[in-house]
Amino acid sequence: QVQLVESGGGLVQPGGSLRLSCAASGRDFSRDVMGWYQQAPGMQRAMVARISQFGDTIYAPSVEGRFTISRDNAKNTFYLQMSSLKREDTAVYYCNVVPPTDDYWGQGTQVTVSS
Repeated sequence: QVQLVESGGGLVQPGGSLRLSCAASGRDFSRDVMGWYQQAPGMQRAMVARISQFGDTIYAPSVEGRFTISRDNAKNTFYLQMSSLKREDTAVYYCNVVPPTDDYWGQGTQVTVSS
């Protein structure tokens, strides 16, 4: 069974940084486009970053220049490096394939940006 486990979230002050991790198991994801999805309070879940099997990346305008998505195929693991965090980044963050597979959603990891 596929499992995607997010970790690395927490409480951080504006301007701070966090690195989120997504540990994948159940199958090899090296050929998949992977994304990080953000669900802010009262909002729909939306993709903020994606990385192709070739390493090409695309970011939502709201995070462009501040977040970096990466992958380690040998570890079947994906990362989201978040810098210059803003209050507006407060959300639960999830990883999934692109487009997402419903059965793959994990618990997510909470990121709270607050002073």
